[in-house]
Amino acid sequence: MLTLTDEQTAAVDRFHAGDHLALQAGAGTGKTSTLALLAHGTHRTGRYLAYNKAIAQDAATRFPSSVTCKTAHALAYAATGHRFRTRLNGPRQPSWRTGQALGITKAIRLGDRDLSPRVLSYATLRTITRFCHSADPNLADHHVPRLRNLEDADHHSQLIAEIMPFAKKAWADLQTPDAGAVRFDHDHYLKIWALTEPKIPADFLLLDEAQDTNPVVEQIFNAQRDHAQLVMVGDSAQAIYQWRGARDVMTTFQGTALNLSQSFRFGPRLAAEANRWLRIAQAPLRLTGTDKISTGIGPAEQPHAILCRTNVGAMREVMQQLEEGHRVALTGGGESLRALARAADDLKASRHTSHPELLLFPTWGDLQDYAANDPAGRDLQPLVDLVDTHGTGALLRAIHRLDNEDTADITVSTAHKAKGREWGSVKIANDFPPPRDSDEQDDKGQPVSGPIDEAEARLAYVAVTRARHHLDLGGLSWINTHPDGAPTE
Repeated sequence: MLTLTDEQTAAVDRFHAGDHLALQAGAGTGKTSTLALLAHGTHRTGRYLAYNKAIAQDAATRFPSSVTCKTAHALAYAATGHRFRTRLNGPRQPSWRTGQALGITKAIRLGDRDLSPRVLSYATLRTITRFCHSADPNLADHHVPRLRNLEDADHHSQLIAEIMPFAKKAWADLQTPDAGAVRFDHDHYLKIWALTEPKIPADFLLLDEAQDTNPVVEQIFNAQRDHAQLVMVGDSAQAIYQWRGARDVMTTFQGTALNLSQSFRFGPRLAAEANRWLRIAQAPLRLTGTDKISTGIGPAEQPHAILCRTNVGAMREVMQQLEEGHRVALTGGGESLRALARAADDLKASRHTSHPELLLFPTWGDLQDYAANDPAGRDLQPLVDLVDTHGTGALLRAIHRLDNEDTADITVSTAHKAKGREWGSVKIANDFPPPRDSDEQDDKGQPVSGPIDEAEARLAYVAVTRARHHLDLGGLSWINTHPDGAPTE
């Protein structure tokens, strides 16, 4: 028999009492096991809404047959998406070709930048994506994305005026099931289904990874409140996908709030390290480590995984590990890095690129200048340094040499892609920078470190809690001398 913690017992009691529940479940606290425990204790029918297909398939082996485990997209496809099956299987095509079919045939000039039909087409399709991720009933100006190197408010207003007519035309095109100019994808039928205000037949709904829920899924979930008991589980401190449209829905959910704070992944020392970052992130819980695992913190010569903050940092780490003779795997594969390297290669040859981060730069020199001199471009400086140091050819060759995880000596990952994963030993890469110094000085005349951004603290929390037995703080070691890094309470 499974021995329940007091927190799990409280969750079971409130679930059987019929409460709507929001379970804050820290790293390694067995959130899916707890949800399965709730489901096994009732004869009612339920739905488990998973973050992705792999999680749904795994959950199906753990939940009783009375609970259907699906993604929101799977529910939407069964109800609406199947009508668009012909379009969904359509061939991929470049955005400029789609834009051409929508009537985007002329370049425009905003400020000192020429926006080609390729750029306008990308912005149009990105507008549709942002609308589909939202809970909004109609396309609106705020769905038009801000383009890098065109951040000025006046220029963005002009961009909105140019893009919105094409975006409305694209959305109208997507309503036709059989054929159209815009390539139909899964987020399109999810949004179309959400706009019908669907009712999900179930006595209770379980929403996993609630902190990374898109507003459109949040809207669908909350709309079931009148006929179904709602239970969401997640970790607000792991809300690291806001830049992709996700929103932490847990802190505003109307229901009984409970915590799962006993981690079964790591020992007390790592729990204390996690709590340091949880405090900085102003998270609503603190973790307790298990006495059954001894987790050390200190240098690791050969960790199982190295976690980086950025794709560029991951590329730099891959190259270093390959040079040292290790077999290296990259979580998620190398396609995103390959796309960056090819985009850099295009710019160095004065060819336009379609990469969304770089499409407004006509040459490599323009990107170098932007990264070095524009505050908005500082995050691109590591890419510039990497390409200028090694060349795009060396980067592409390194990506080609990547191994699968099951045969590699070491796995390199971004912290974002490591979410939900764990390794025996983990090292934090050196691309997690400390906050910049403030304008203040201490009593010795030294600059005082600026505060740690809460979003950065959440990402650090995700990174450090991937380890089971050993953590090398590496690039986050600056926390030991930062004023905010004092021991946790």
